[in-house]
Amino acid sequence: MPAVHVCPLSQLAPTVAATGASHLVTPINLATPVERPDTIPPENHLFVGINDIVAPADGLVLADDDHVAALIDFVERWDQTRPLVVHCYAGISRSTAAAFIALCVARPQRDERAIAQALRNASPIATPNQHLVAIADRLLGRDGRMIAAIEAIGHGETATENVPFMLELED
Repeated sequence: MPAVHVCPLSQLAPTVAATGASHLVTPINLATPVERPDTIPPENHLFVGINDIVAPADGLVLADDDHVAALIDFVERWDQTRPLVVHCYAGISRSTAAAFIALCVARPQRDERAIAQALRNASPIATPNQHLVAIADRLLGRDGRMIAAIEAIGHGETATENVPFMLELED
C-alpha cells in the first residue's frame, strides 16, 4: 500500500531507497543544499523554498498561498502507486505539516483528527508548522478542522532531529 514517509534531510537518500518512493516533497530553506536522489525524476520532486516560521521575519521566507497551493497540486497529481517522501531539515515541523496536508488531500474523506492522531502515533516528535496547516485548511475549505486537529495533538517532544516514519494512506 502506498504511504507518506517523513524524514530529516540527513536521512533522505536512505529513506527514498528503502521505500522505493516515486515522489519527493522538500519544504526547506532556499539556501539549504538538497541533492535529489537519482531515482526521483525531476518532475516528481517539489521543492518549496520556505523557512520554518509562523509569522513574518526579516530575511526569511514565510509560506504563502502559492507555496501551499503548489503542494496541494503536487499531491493531487501523485498517482499513489508508490510512496511519497516528505522531508525538511530536521523532519519535525515543515515536513510533518506537509505530510499532514498531503494525507488530507490524498484522503479527503478521512477525518482530520484521525490523520493528526495517526501522525502523533507515528512520531512523538512531530510538531507540524501551524502556519502551513492554516493556509491548507483555508485553501481546502476545511473550516478550521485541520487547524483544530493539529492543535489537539499538541506540541511534540523536543528534539533536534526526527527519525524517519511512515503514515499509511488508509481509506
